[in-house]
Parts: sequence; C-alpha cells; structure tokens
Amino acid sequence: MTSPLWFRDQPPVEGTPFEPGAHHDVVIVGAGITGLSTAVMLAEAGVDVAVVDAGPVGQGATGASVGMASLLQGTTLAMLRRHHPATLVRAYVDANRAGQEWLAERVGGAADRRTAFTFGRGLATDTALDAVRDAAREAGLPVREDAPGDLGGRTPVRALALEDQLALDPVLLTASLARAAVDAGAVLHTGVRVTDVHALPAGRVDTDHGPLSGGTVVLATGTPITRRGLYDLKTRALRSWAIAFEMEGDAEAPGGMWSEVGAEGRSVVAAPSSFGRSVLLVTGARHPVGSARSEVALAEGLAAWARRTLPVGAEIARWSGQDYQSHNLVPFIGGMPRGLGRLRFATGYAGWGLTNAPAAAMRLTDEIRGVSRGDRPKWMRTIGTRMTVPADLGRGIGEATRRIGVAASALTGAVPAPVKRPAEGAGLVSRQGLRTAAVSTIEGRTRAVVAPAPLTWNDAERSWDSPVDGSRYAPDGTRLEGAASVDLGVRGS
Repeated sequence: MTSPLWFRDQPPVEGTPFEPGAHHDVVIVGAGITGLSTAVMLAEAGVDVAVVDAGPVGQGATGASVGMASLLQGTTLAMLRRHHPATLVRAYVDANRAGQEWLAERVGGAADRRTAFTFGRGLATDTALDAVRDAAREAGLPVREDAPGDLGGRTPVRALALEDQLALDPVLLTASLARAAVDAGAVLHTGVRVTDVHALPAGRVDTDHGPLSGGTVVLATGTPITRRGLYDLKTRALRSWAIAFEMEGDAEAPGGMWSEVGAEGRSVVAAPSSFGRSVLLVTGARHPVGSARSEVALAEGLAAWARRTLPVGAEIARWSGQDYQSHNLVPFIGGMPRGLGRLRFATGYAGWGLTNAPAAAMRLTDEIRGVSRGDRPKWMRTIGTRMTVPADLGRGIGEATRRIGVAASALTGAVPAPVKRPAEGAGLVSRQGLRTAAVSTIEGRTRAVVAPAPLTWNDAERSWDSPVDGSRYAPDGTRLEGAASVDLGVRGS
C-alpha cells in the first residue's frame, strides 16, 4: 500500500468553481501546509487569494508526513551550527517556534503535546548527540538528557529530550486550514493542474482549466515548478518511507516522538489521539530520489527494523514521501530570481515542514503585504540576510558531482535497443546512441516514454524517478511531482 494513513475515511475538502481568466491579488500554487498557511494569513488580512492544486488538499509532502511538529529536529541544529554562526541557528529555531505556535493556535485540541527525543544507541552516537545538545542549548532550547527504556532493542538508548512539542494529523490540519482560508474569503481550486508560470506582462499561471492571473504568484509546490533560479540544483530531493503498524497484543506505543541520529533518518511516533485508534508510525530509509536499486527492499528493511525493535503487530499502511534539503541547510523563501517581485516561493524544509512551512508563510505574507523590514521579527531579518559560506558551496559541488555520477551510471546501465517487453510491474531504460526511453509494463500494457534525462524504475510505486532533479513520472509519462512542469512524451504502446 502506498497511500498515507491519514487519507483513510477522510472526506475531501470541497473546492470552489474555477473561472478561467479570473484575476486575484495572489495566486498560490499548492494546497499543502505552506500554501494553505499563506492563504489563511493573507485572506484574514483582507487580501484576495486563490489556491490551486492538481490534487486534493494535503496530498503532497504534507500528507506524507508522520505529523511531528517539533523544534528538536534530529541532527538538524547540529548540522546548521557546524557551518553557520550561532545567530543564524537561533533565528532558525525562533522561526520554527513561531510556526509551531501559529499551528498550535489553529489546531487546538486536535494536536497532542508530547516530548520530542533525538536518540542514539551505543558510544558511536555520543559525539552526534553532544553536538545536538550543544547547538540546541546555544539556540535557547531547554533540552535535557534522558536514558529512556521504552524504545526496545538490546542496546541502551541515550536521548536528548524537549518537552511540549506537537503530534498531529497533517491531513486533518490542512483540511482545517483550507476551510479557514475559504471562510476568510479565499477561493480553492482542487483538481486543477498548473502547467506554467509567468512574470510578464503580469503574474499568471496556466492550468489545464485555463489561466489565472495575480499580482503575486506563490509557488508552494515542494520545489518550484520553474527553472528560474535553478533551485532544483540548489536543493537535494530526498525520499523516505513510512509504515503504520497496529500494536502487538496489549503492548502500548512508546510515548513521545523519536528521531534517531544517523543517515537513514528513522523516527517513531504514535498517531495523535485525534486519529481515533492506536497506531505506531515508523519512518526512515531516507535516500536521494532515484538512487535506490529497489524501493521495495528499502521499505522492507525499515519494516524489519521496526519488528526487531518495537512491539508492533500487523502492518496497516505504508507510503513514501518526498522533501527537499537546501545545500546551506536553511529553507529558501522569498522572491524568485527574474520574477520581477511577482513570483515567490518556499522550499528546502528537509523533512521538517510542519514548523518551517507556517514560518515561511509568515515571511511570504509580510513581503506580499509590504511590511517594512524594521517591523518584521528579528528571526525573519536574520534569515533573510544570511550569507553563503564555503561549506554550502562544497555541498552544492558534492551534489552536482553525485548527479553526474548517477546520470552516467544510468546511461551506461541502459539496455541497448530493441528491448524485450518488461515483465508485469517492471521497468527498464533502453538506449539507442545517446537517446533513451523508459519502458514499463503495468496491468498488461507496455508503454515507452521519452527519457531526456536518466530515469530509474521505482518498483514500489511503479513510477519513473529522476536521480538528477527529483522529478517523478507515472508509467504513461504524466508528471507526479518534482521540479519538472511538463509530462514526458509517449513513444508507443
């Protein structure tokens, strides 16, 4: 199963009728937490807002979240502090605190207050945990040391704890925000796909239902669906798996919200009480999009870890989600280069969008409304003037090198044309000279789509994933997500 747990038995939010050619003060592309938070803030300030999304409310990265709205974000603060001054790390924390507080006011009793933990096992993790502790305390977070015994496993756990964080249902949250935006006067268009964005002669989006214009266009789409600024090269597209389990027998789910130090980014959290039943969520197997030999194997590895470590019973759902990490580790928010002040965006939350997104919405709202710099919060001013440091450039060069390597590997690994029909549920890339095509067989139908950039087959979600820019496509070439804004052409069937 690759549908997030949160969409079960959740009625869709009704949109408003689409009027081709309509003009609004602001057009927001994306009905996730960034887009809807921005819509609520603007609409409640009297701004005429339209929100447009190809799918239902909260379908993308927001819906794939496991619902942890925490200021203790695994090793994020330590990574930031390693390469940036303490003032920037504090500003990042203050921004996320502001976002968290705004969320808390909106969700009320629909969110659980819990302790967040960053944990590790064994002496090898002590250095990483020490760095998290020092960076968090320097940034003003009252973290404490803990040695909990309720996370299973044979090796003792050392953890850092931060009280009073939020666990919530992300789809319930976005539904609430969507209704609040509409109640404040915004219009909401779901099932309307944006195909292009323009800054001249005015702000405009082209959709499959017709155009919309706006004084400002906000791209709240995970990563911008335009090549202006080349943000697909300034961020790294990362994918991870989440699995929902029933508890075994009379076992109780571990309290709190747990994030493990380590490259796989594993976390453990029980579904919030608003979900209505006892479910334990485990996420991890984090990796660059398109880099896995088998997504099924990654998900199975995560499930095996959960069964070894935790008192889980039957699996009830599994899904994969995508987010983006900026090379300087701080989200990109603000005006799009060459956008003439009419195009704005936010990206680069690195898996912590539930607090970063409302903070981004605050900044976007202040900029759109023309709030003077001096009247903006200090954290907003600090983050808005951060400088690129050598380590940022190094990570960017490293990512570019990785992409060149995977592109070359994908090309050399392609099967010379002509190719045999792939087995059911399988896909392969064929090549003829430097030209490649992605060929797959789904439900008895074989399709070949043009592959201008290297693609890899996602055996779990039966999609074509780009290891170069993180874009993903259905077997028929339809764009699913990522930096690409157009579909791939079909070569034959």
